[in-house]
Amino acid sequence: MTKQLAPKVLCVVGARPNFMKIAPIMDALAASPLQVRLVHTGQHYDEAMKHQFFNQLGIPRPDMDLEVGSGSHAVQTAEVMRRFEPVVDAEQPNAVLVVGDVNSTIACALVASKKGIPVVHVEAGLRSYDRTMPEEINRILTDQISDLLFTTERSARDNLLREGIADERIHFVGNVMIDTLLRHVKQAVPVEQVLSGFVNAPVFLQSATGYGVLTLHRPSNVDDPVVLERLLVTLRNISERLPLIFPVHPRTESRIKALGLESLTLTPRIQRLPPQGYLEMLGLMSRARLVLTDSGGIQEETTALGVPCITLRESTERPITAEQGTNTIVGTDPEKILSAANEILSEALSKGRKAGQVPELWDGRAAQRIAVILEKWLK
Repeated sequence: MTKQLAPKVLCVVGARPNFMKIAPIMDALAASPLQVRLVHTGQHYDEAMKHQFFNQLGIPRPDMDLEVGSGSHAVQTAEVMRRFEPVVDAEQPNAVLVVGDVNSTIACALVASKKGIPVVHVEAGLRSYDRTMPEEINRILTDQISDLLFTTERSARDNLLREGIADERIHFVGNVMIDTLLRHVKQAVPVEQVLSGFVNAPVFLQSATGYGVLTLHRPSNVDDPVVLERLLVTLRNISERLPLIFPVHPRTESRIKALGLESLTLTPRIQRLPPQGYLEMLGLMSRARLVLTDSGGIQEETTALGVPCITLRESTERPITAEQGTNTIVGTDPEKILSAANEILSEALSKGRKAGQVPELWDGRAAQRIAVILEKWLK
């Protein structure tokens, strides 16, 4: 009698925001009886990133690397679809698992759905209600064609139900990014090591007020010359009270140079760094007095770390970080940014830390819950 093979799952990873999400999922599924294959689309990938993320997080070497590279949203999405389809045909998986909201997420979900293969979406139901964000379009469309949807917060279920998703397809499991954070926080690279060799390091390490961390990369913030200059001026003003460590995203770096705005960050109170690995960023954030960002993931990580966060966006798809966590949404208005920063830095009672709590099920076991549900569902 021929032994029946266990169901096969193709897991997809594509870009930086995906790496922290896929790591605990791969680990949890490796302990299950399921056959698991990892496909890396190559949306974001280079040798430095391999060391910074794959090696640091213990992500297994991908079984397939599509090597798609960069491009416009349309070109990149189409190229992922074109290269992923032969993989699906060859592997004949029982399900395709995608995470987050990047172009690889929607592209691979579309290929699977059109071939009648069930789609599993991790981090489903998050909504900013800002359709100018490409990620919002990716989120909405991926959820509509997914068969099994795993959510990070309870409000996501309400979003999905309003959009016509059947309740039995939705499972609240917690946040896999926090699985990764809790697993690696003790291995975080100390800020002293990150800043080693920089002449201005004492400004940050010996400051009576501590230091802040700044990240900036969204097109709405860095592509518009007026908005970018206004933000940099405001952040320079904040640095006079709280020195800022600024790992500069390549997109932001190119825009700052193209617009001739380098002088706004050339001060001993702002330490520019090249893009950092996960453990380096974790070390910087965990000891920060304040984080200023336009990143969705950092809103979640600072909430889990109990570090106050000011989000430089008009909306967030992660409302629980503001409702329960340490996040404050201010947009790009200089007065609102300065007011929020001053309020946090002046809170004597909490020693500069906005009160917050870790959301429900952000306990480091989200991936394990996903593995149990997925195994039962596939059987």
